[in-house]
Amino acid sequence: MSQTIWSTRPADLYGRRKRDRFYTALWGVGVLFGGFASASRWTTSRIAPVRRTNSAVVTKRELLAPDVVALTLADPDGGLLPSWTPGAHIDVRLPSGRRRQYSLCGPPGRRTDYRIAVRRIADGGGGSIEMHDTFDVDDILVFEGPRNAFHLVTDEHEVLFVIGGIGVTPILPMIQLAHQHGINWRAVYAGRSRQYMPLLDEVTAVAPDRVTVWADDERGRLPPAADLLADAGPTTAVYVCGPPAMLEKVRTARDEHANAPLHYERFSPPPVVDGVPFELELAHSQRVLRVPANRSALDVMLDHDPTTAYSCQQGFCGTCKLKVLAGEVDRRGRTTEGDDEMLVCVSRAKSDRVVIDA
Repeated sequence: MSQTIWSTRPADLYGRRKRDRFYTALWGVGVLFGGFASASRWTTSRIAPVRRTNSAVVTKRELLAPDVVALTLADPDGGLLPSWTPGAHIDVRLPSGRRRQYSLCGPPGRRTDYRIAVRRIADGGGGSIEMHDTFDVDDILVFEGPRNAFHLVTDEHEVLFVIGGIGVTPILPMIQLAHQHGINWRAVYAGRSRQYMPLLDEVTAVAPDRVTVWADDERGRLPPAADLLADAGPTTAVYVCGPPAMLEKVRTARDEHANAPLHYERFSPPPVVDGVPFELELAHSQRVLRVPANRSALDVMLDHDPTTAYSCQQGFCGTCKLKVLAGEVDRRGRTTEGDDEMLVCVSRAKSDRVVIDA
């Protein structure tokens, strides 16, 4: 629509162009006595506080692939979980103090329960191993969110979903929603073998004729960009989620259609570009950490303290934002950083040393 909701509102909030003095006076009296009544109550406010941390019970655990486990989560009291949209994720607080993000991969918008899927990464940061080894049916899981930085735009007419392995988790609900909305969509799902492609059966079940499966062991090679994007025209909106190599391959190939929408989400941090080594001083502990040119400040902080708070590792969520007490910052975040702030997951130092409030 060409007009916003604000431009179509009448001049008066209640729809009256002219002030009604009688009702204005009546409203004022009501506020006066209402305020006294509220002040005289000795009970706590009836307004329910916003829950920023939620608890859920694991109601189902299933193996989707040899290295992927799915957990179904529900409200311990049988209520509804917070609302969400396809592409959303939750931030799980692990018993060790680690925090990890997992996309919701159940039916779009479903609130009676959530489903997340976790690939076990032996040489990762330990979070996926902890998820696999810690949680079973009837265990309580603590999380924040959901949050969404990977939205499906439902008014796009032609969409291609490019999936790599565990990158299926945010995209499966998108495919289901796109199908419900009658969007002209197709999908390419790539992986090393069908055995290691979680939720493949659910992707193909939506519309088998719209899904191309690329299993490396069947085709004898990794998929080139031309095959991943075979169904993408100059105006096709592309949604891609998968390993870094796949993301870069798709992003580079789509540069020739710079005006076409390209949406992507990473499950690992982007590589450091043009990095320069610097020192990071943690003011509270007075510890000085050496940050090499090819690693982020967050990576180095996690080496020393695995409970360091972070989430997206891409500079948009703000979870790892810390106050800068001294030094100059090379700000690289996708969210706003103040003059005295630093997103330690992506931003770096312009000076030899940066002192942060940590």
